[in-house]
Formats: sequence, structure tokens, C-alpha cells
Amino acid sequence: MAQNTKNLIGLVGIPLVMVLGNSMLIPVLPTMKAKLQLTGLQTSLVITAFSIAAGVVIPLAGYLSDRFGRKIVVTLSLILYGAGGLLAGLAALWLDKPYGIIMTGRVLQGIGAAGTAPIALAMVGDLFNGAAESRALGLMETSNGLGKVLSPIIGALLAMITWYMVFLAFPIICGVIVLLFLFCTRENKQEKQPVQVGQYLRSIGQVFRQHGRWLVPAFFIGSICLFTLFGVLFYLSDLLEETFKIDGVLKGGFLAIPLLVMSIVAYLTGLIIKKKLRLMRLFVIVGMFLLAASYVIASFVQGVYLLIGVLVIGSVGTGMILPCLNSMIVGAVKKAERGMITSLYSGVRFIGVAVGPPVFTWLLGISRNVMFYSIAGITALFAVVALFFLKPQQAASQEASGQQAKAEDKQEKDMEAMRQAAEILGIQAESEEERQRAEAVRRMGFDPNDLVNHLLSGKKEKGKS
Repeated sequence: MAQNTKNLIGLVGIPLVMVLGNSMLIPVLPTMKAKLQLTGLQTSLVITAFSIAAGVVIPLAGYLSDRFGRKIVVTLSLILYGAGGLLAGLAALWLDKPYGIIMTGRVLQGIGAAGTAPIALAMVGDLFNGAAESRALGLMETSNGLGKVLSPIIGALLAMITWYMVFLAFPIICGVIVLLFLFCTRENKQEKQPVQVGQYLRSIGQVFRQHGRWLVPAFFIGSICLFTLFGVLFYLSDLLEETFKIDGVLKGGFLAIPLLVMSIVAYLTGLIIKKKLRLMRLFVIVGMFLLAASYVIASFVQGVYLLIGVLVIGSVGTGMILPCLNSMIVGAVKKAERGMITSLYSGVRFIGVAVGPPVFTWLLGISRNVMFYSIAGITALFAVVALFFLKPQQAASQEASGQQAKAEDKQEKDMEAMRQAAEILGIQAESEEERQRAEAVRRMGFDPNDLVNHLLSGKKEKGKS
């Protein structure tokens, strides 16, 4: 078997693990709330603990993978991820009041998650080039999308055994993936010296000084998309079970619908946008307005089926936005800076996931309409922000235009120096006509007289023929 194929087998399951961390628990949370007699806020913190831990540690995990090697960071992260799930599952099995230990397990899982998918994507860049890299990234994204769609269904199936079976499944899943990773994936030795912490932080500061005007809004928009997605899923899970008495696999299937639509739209968006920045920007703005519109309409809807249909409009918006933001950030930042910036972006997105469920619970405590109108207002506001501030430029085109300008400037200076030297040596005397010609070339890049003469000579030749 070719080494590239073995590398892919070892890597492709890692994004799946990261997605399962939250999405697989969503269908289980109402049952967990009832069994442990928790409040809505306490239940939402099961998602928040994982996501905040992951969001904070992702940039650190990226730095550690640069310094000590990616394979060791991914391996230890998967082990920690599985151990956190095992701790939470055993606490639920053995203890009368397991909530505190479950939360500790979730924090450990979040720390482990930080060193999984983001580092695996960096490894793809290390191990593959050209078309092979594009195919590998496509498979990783497919794994991520598949995880998003299947995770609510898997969670609902496991909950049919017992509600805490979801936690006990994590060490089994992580064990299989870590074995495949260790035996199949080979790490390339890094040739460059690892960056020191101070230099790493200075580099981040420099990037934000240069790109902050559009990069900060892009980070916020990505975070808001995940904030609303997981907030809505949390609300929908509780609504399906408590109000409409829909549970089990059927409930998991309903929760999978918005995620499936989002994944399909994201895939199609990636095919359409390519490297067209104006189109990406348009998709982000339209996507944000679609999100806002879906939440306004949802405030008037009562039936669960119609509500899911309305929320699918928001999923279309999210599917349009996220691939565009990914492409903007990767394409507009120099290759040497991409690792640190994408890690920071992943961290900010996880903070959005963390904040979603508790904020939705708090707003729902005021009223359902307040919840929907608040998130509609936030998304509409950032649609306007995107309209005015989300204007990145491709790093490659910036560098190319800069190099071209430098080359033209050097050529002009060389020609001027040669002309002056010739005048001083008396090799040639510059006439008024030549001075005018040189001035025209300097200002316009060409001599208009030469262009006219060329056109006239072309006409004469055609007449003769």
C-alpha cells in the first residue's frame, strides 16, 4: 500500500472525533437533565465546558505541534479525549451525584479535542503536495461533514441503551482512531527551527496590525455562526423531547436535518467560490441575512416540522458563510502565518459553540420571541459589518503586485542611471524630444508616439497588401 494512502487512513478519522464531542451529546442532554435533576443552565454547561477548553487550548496545541512534533501531540490528545469520556461515563455509572466529575471529564475532552483536527489539517500540509493535498483536504472535510450529520443519530442510538453510554463510547472510538493513526501515518521531520513563544506572539500581533480591519469581523462572524447553530440545536433537542415527545432515533434524525443541509451547502459553496474574493464576500453577506431572516420567521412558527423547515434556511446561510471565511483567511494570509491564524480562528469558533447553549437558555427564560429576535439582531448587525469591513485581498496577489512594482521601479532607476552616465561621458546628448519621451515612459509606462507610429505602420502594411 502506498504511503500516501496509509497516511490518509490514519488521518481521516481525526476530524470525525472532534465533531462527535458536542453533536453526539445534543440528543442526550434532555434525558441527562431529567436523570440528574439539573437546571437548563447546568445542562448547557456540558457543551460549554468542552468548547471553552478546546477554544483556549487550540492555539497552544498548534504551537506545541510546531515545537515538539505533530504526531506526539495528536496521539496524546486522542488519549486524553478518550480518558475524559471514560471518566464521565464511569462517574455516571458509579456515583449518585456525578455532575461535577462529568464536567471534569468534559474539560479533559475539550483539552484533548484541541490537539486533534486542527493539527491533523496541519499534517496534511506537511505530508501532501499539489493535487494530492487538495484530495486529502477534501477527504478530511468529508469526514467532518459526515460526523456532523451522523453524530445526533449515533447519540440517540447509544442513549437507547443508557443515557451515559455516549460517554463510554468515546474511549472505544478514540482507541480505534489512535491505533490507525500510530500505525498508518508517518510524520515528516520538520527542517526549520521551532519559533520561540515571544516571536510567535509578535507574529500574531503583526498579522492583526496588517489585516485586523477585516480579520476581526471574520473571526466574529465565524463564531456567531457556530454560536447560533449549537444554540438552536440545544433548543430544538429540548423542544422535541419535552413539548412534542419525540425521542430516540427519530429525534436524532430531526436534529441531523439542519446539519445535513449545512454540510451539502458548504460543499457546493466550496465548488462555486474557488478563489473569487468578491463572490466569497457576497456569500457571507447573503448568508448572514438568511440567518437573520430565518430567526425572525421562526418566532412566528409553532409547529415543529415547519420550525425545522424555517431553521433549515439558517443552515443554508451557515453553509454559505463558513467555507468562504475559511478560504478568505487561508488565501489572504501568507503561508508562514496560516498555522497560527487558523488555530486562533478555530479557537474563536469553539468559544461561539461554548457560549451558544447557555445564552439561548437564558434568553429562552425571558421569552421565546426575545431569544429569536436577539440572535436575529446580532446576525443582521454583523451582516452590515461584513458589508463595510469584510474586504480582504489575496496575499499572493499582494505579493505579486509588490514584486512587480519593485521590479518596475528598479528598471526605471537603472535606465535613469545609464542615461545620466551616458550624458556625463559625452556618449550621447539628450535632446528635448528624448527628455519628453523618457518623462512619458515614466508617467504612463509607454511612449504614446511609439504607439501611434506602430498603429500607422500597421495600416500602411495592410494597404500595400
